[in-house]
Amino acid sequence: MTTHTLDTLGLKCPQPILKVAIKAKELQPGDILEILADCHSFPNDIKAWCTRTNKTLLVCADEGSGKFKAQIQF
Repeated sequence: MTTHTLDTLGLKCPQPILKVAIKAKELQPGDILEILADCHSFPNDIKAWCTRTNKTLLVCADEGSGKFKAQIQF
């Protein structure tokens, strides 16, 4: 199990989710992807993506100043 970080700060919808989808192809079962984002729709978008792809959203936290941090387990 490996933890990977994806920085999508500065990207606006739908770019953060597109970056997650591309990175997801590189990950193995059990890996964790941590995503940093500042797009206002990111929390809803990442929840919907996890539901569609059957991935486990471990956390999506508001870090303050318009930034979010999410962790997905593959």
